[in-house]
Amino acid sequence: MSEHKHEHGDACGHDHDHEHEEFVLTLTDEEGKEVEMVLVETFDVGEKLYALLLERENPEADGVILRMEEENEEMVLYNIEDEEEWNEVEAVYNELVAAANQE
Repeated sequence: MSEHKHEHGDACGHDHDHEHEEFVLTLTDEEGKEVEMVLVETFDVGEKLYALLLERENPEADGVILRMEEENEEMVLYNIEDEEEWNEVEAVYNELVAAANQE
């Protein structure tokens, strides 16, 4: 999982007042432990797609943002290793949260 985490808070730009099917992924953390994560939101930064994931058993914990890329017709998640890329993604995410808080 990525070392880059963020505060999820109450406003993630996603309407939680309706029922929806969870998209659950199992990721392996730095210690080799499997963690079920729920895909909460996807968003674009430039031409790249990113996913916001929260722990299924602990949704109040910090979330994780990973880059999504299509490989062989499958979506693959990648850690954001580049600090410049992370700063850009974080700025866009924070703008989305701020806009959701104003609604």
